[in-house]
Amino acid sequence: MPGLRRSLLRPPRLPRRSRPPLAQLALDFGLGLVAALGLAPFGIWGATLTALALLLWRLSRARPAQAFWHALAAGLGWFGLSMCWIVEPFLVEPETYGWMAPFALILTAAGGALFWAIPVRVAAWLALGWRWRLVATIAALVLSDWLRGWIFTGLPWALVGHVWIDTPVAQMAAFGGAIGLSLLTLTLAGLPALLWRRGPAAIPGAAPGIALAIVMLGGIWAAGLARLARPLPEDTAIMLRIVQPNAEQRLKWDRDWSTVFFRRLLELSSEPGPRDLVIWPETAVNFLLDDAAGLLPSMAGAAGAPLLLGIQRQEGPRYLNSLALLDRDGQVLEVYDKFHLVPFGEYVPWGDWLARIGITAFAAQEGNGYSAGPGPALMAVPGLPSLQPLICYEAIFPQHLRGLPDRPGWILQVTNDGWFGRFSGPYQHLAQARLRAIETGLPLIRAANTGVSAVVDARGTLRDTLPLGAMGRIDAALPGALPPTPWLRLGPAPVIALAVLALLAAALQRRPSRGRAAPARRAAPANPIRS
Repeated sequence: MPGLRRSLLRPPRLPRRSRPPLAQLALDFGLGLVAALGLAPFGIWGATLTALALLLWRLSRARPAQAFWHALAAGLGWFGLSMCWIVEPFLVEPETYGWMAPFALILTAAGGALFWAIPVRVAAWLALGWRWRLVATIAALVLSDWLRGWIFTGLPWALVGHVWIDTPVAQMAAFGGAIGLSLLTLTLAGLPALLWRRGPAAIPGAAPGIALAIVMLGGIWAAGLARLARPLPEDTAIMLRIVQPNAEQRLKWDRDWSTVFFRRLLELSSEPGPRDLVIWPETAVNFLLDDAAGLLPSMAGAAGAPLLLGIQRQEGPRYLNSLALLDRDGQVLEVYDKFHLVPFGEYVPWGDWLARIGITAFAAQEGNGYSAGPGPALMAVPGLPSLQPLICYEAIFPQHLRGLPDRPGWILQVTNDGWFGRFSGPYQHLAQARLRAIETGLPLIRAANTGVSAVVDARGTLRDTLPLGAMGRIDAALPGALPPTPWLRLGPAPVIALAVLALLAAALQRRPSRGRAAPARRAAPANPIRS
């Protein structure tokens, strides 16, 4: 046991430029895997805090040259488990794309791991002393979580703070957003090491930090419960019908099966019940809006109300992934075009050239890939509050919900999560959509092709859902909206500023204060034999 404790808490001192032993890297990889158990569908946030606490201790005590490797191995574990759904799109047509699946997972995990390893190495370079290195490491990882939403078009998936979405702690996102939750998570995990005092063993020495972390978490948990207990605005009188046809992805574009799925949409839409708006999911039909003139009146007639549907359309040589609003007569009132596209899923860089050798975007059924729309926008449905539409992937980017000229009354996400399998991807996608509701104080309605369709209130609580793999509909009143949240007004700026200040403070410790002499080295004890 003493050997295991030493292995977990203090990496062995190695030559300055050598890579850590594989056994040590395997341990870091395992800690990353355990930490990822806090994300959906597991939700074991205690595992995340424990694994991150051990990992931060190890990173702060390792030599700077080895810290990079320790963080890289842990990042491979974290992103390997949290992003394992990335193989699912390649398995829809395994005979064509299946061979790419392992490469997709390895490259995605490795790319994500660099967003841990590089900041940790920078923190080790900036700070002297293990405590300041720990502070710098936490700050650098928070900034890295934020940067992942922007670099290379962004992928803010599996942020550290996402482990709290199913708990009252998630309510703090109304103040600091997802990045604020990341800062909170890493701070709680780092306290046992930061407040450690030398004693007969490391664990008793960490007791003050563990106690403080528990007290802080308890206080935040209570604050979240108090926010959830406050009364929400009354639901509106507007009735929405959300239709989930459960069109399996491998059959979705088959000519015979697409007819079956289209009939499901019509039948579910026409079932008795009050509705002021009917919503179909992303790319709900297998034809273009430009070719649908003869079908639009029957679609609107089945809905018996205005209809919002995901559909592809053509604009000259361009193809777009769109959301169209039809009135009761089937006339197109408004169209929103998805603007934040999935790289290699909906478009391929240099797509026209690569298409000559058979490389095209997976999700685009027309052309070599989709073109991007103009950007975030509001849609006006007659008789309803304005809404902000988000198509699939766009809902993982919180920045798209700020900066609109007017505040919408609600958020609508239409999506096709049939690409993501049934293990973790759809649940993580739903969790992030719920976080958008908490950040903005707006209700969110989610229409998914294969699930999970949902009604989410302005505090991120699931009011009603249709599970994965189910065909059906949800009839629900549109929940009321809360006043604008602090996050909606300020965004992530306060959290980013705090992280930058922490980095600067750690960096300033490298230089002794002017006029203060550097501490003298302790004299070596006399050799009693020579005396």
